[in-house]
Amino acid sequence: MTQHLAAPSTGTSTDAPGHRTGWWQDAVIYQVYPRSFADGNGDGMGDLAGVRGRLPYLRDLGVDAVWLSPFYASPQADAGYDVADYRAIDPMFGTLLDADALIRDAHDLGLRIIVDLVPNHSSDQHEWFKRALAEGPGSALRDRYHFRPGKGADGELPPNDWESIFGGPAWTRSTDPDGTPGDWYLHLFAPEQPDFNWEHPAVADEFRSILRFWLDMGVDGFRVDVAHGLVKAEGLPDLGTHDQLKLLGNDVMPFFDQDGVHEIYRSWRTILEEYPGDRILVAEAWTPTVERTANYVRPDEMHQAFNFQYLATSWDAEALRGVIDTSLDAMRPVGAPTTWVLSNHDVTRHATRFANPPGLGTQIRTAGDRELGLRRARAATLLMLALPGSAYVYQGEELGLPDVTDLPDEARQDPSFFRAEGQDGFRDGCRVPIPWTREGSSYGFGEGGSWLPQPAGWAELSVEAQTGAADSTLELYRAAIATRRVHPGLGAGTAVEWLGAPEGLLVLARPGFVCTVNTTDAAVRIPVPGTVLLSSAPVSTDGAEIELPADTTVWWTV
Repeated sequence: MTQHLAAPSTGTSTDAPGHRTGWWQDAVIYQVYPRSFADGNGDGMGDLAGVRGRLPYLRDLGVDAVWLSPFYASPQADAGYDVADYRAIDPMFGTLLDADALIRDAHDLGLRIIVDLVPNHSSDQHEWFKRALAEGPGSALRDRYHFRPGKGADGELPPNDWESIFGGPAWTRSTDPDGTPGDWYLHLFAPEQPDFNWEHPAVADEFRSILRFWLDMGVDGFRVDVAHGLVKAEGLPDLGTHDQLKLLGNDVMPFFDQDGVHEIYRSWRTILEEYPGDRILVAEAWTPTVERTANYVRPDEMHQAFNFQYLATSWDAEALRGVIDTSLDAMRPVGAPTTWVLSNHDVTRHATRFANPPGLGTQIRTAGDRELGLRRARAATLLMLALPGSAYVYQGEELGLPDVTDLPDEARQDPSFFRAEGQDGFRDGCRVPIPWTREGSSYGFGEGGSWLPQPAGWAELSVEAQTGAADSTLELYRAAIATRRVHPGLGAGTAVEWLGAPEGLLVLARPGFVCTVNTTDAAVRIPVPGTVLLSSAPVSTDGAEIELPADTTVWWTV
């Protein structure tokens, strides 16, 4: 495979008159899953020192910002999304001094740092929750969570019928200090993750303080975990149905996407605007429609929201065009950038999703056709980076890494894997540490091996193997991000123009730029729209026509 890069032009996008300015409008943001990125101390687990040491790689990749998944003090019941102390670093990742050094080094390299914030729930080892249990009924700290008496003659039944995202009831019964069964507490995720009660002023005060703590440390923004979940419907009403997981993303639930969350984010926005440097809020908000997602990014709330509808779309021209149009249409009235993402730490990597038949969802257990998956993944990446708005890249996708679908059961560490119900529990496949070098016990991840086993064939997928290789996926990403940064028709914006195209193809235009995408399994001849900038697979023109190969995207300057 080859890609072709013409001499870059300079400028900024002009296809969105009146759009808000700000670095996040067209940023390429790179997600680091710290335990799997780089190991700085040789214990087999990635850490902040490892990330710090690899920051020059991210600068050279061309990204604008780095989003770090949670590194807070945590018992790791859910890989750090169960936070015991929001102002401390878990020892497995380092110290606050390591975090400070990482932020400073990133800024020196021209990179911004976005950190995960987990406000929906804490760890059951959080000091508030431990004291709430130890002090028993009547403790004022219980009001900062959702403690309720159970139903039934002896309170033996949960307070309502809500189900945990991880399976089973969303309630666990506590034990009073005298050893007798007590009230139940709400946890929309694992029992080790009790939900905060955001109606209590102390909770809101605490998170305003946490925001200021990290802003004072110099972070450039927050990715807000479960941003849709903080406020629960008054009275915690029954949902009246089972298999509630199947309803997520399709209906407004009494525990998700309640209108009260928006007051919280408006108050957070005022805090960020006290600080210089365009600090941002990014919503992880699973909502029934992109129109409801847009509510989170109104001008006085957050700056971006993840576009999960796009991530879940199959490699199909009609479906892609539909979700692109819907996404742009939803964000335009609120003046927020549309975001685009293909992979993250919770879903099967898109090189593997696209290697399988469509319709299997975002968590897939089969490897599929590896060559087909990589070809489609490269094409999908060029489409994503051609769209107006901001793009997210998950660590290792720039290497074309597939999901590791054959991890032995004894190696798995996804907490969901050990639960009888709920999520599949196969997220380990996208969390395997990435390869940096051709050799070594962990392909350069660290000197002490890897906390999850890496496939034997990853040597040739490593950064070392792909750097400088003209046909490598890494060099495709580098070229695409560099071109996106300087071409006047790419980056921020609110619209694309669709040009006529045969079935199965997409042809979209932006100022001085055209992107052609073939999602079919056969080559198609189309008119040459301009001069080739970049292609996901080798292409050749024949006079006024080009034969666009199957599963291929080409960028053109016109």
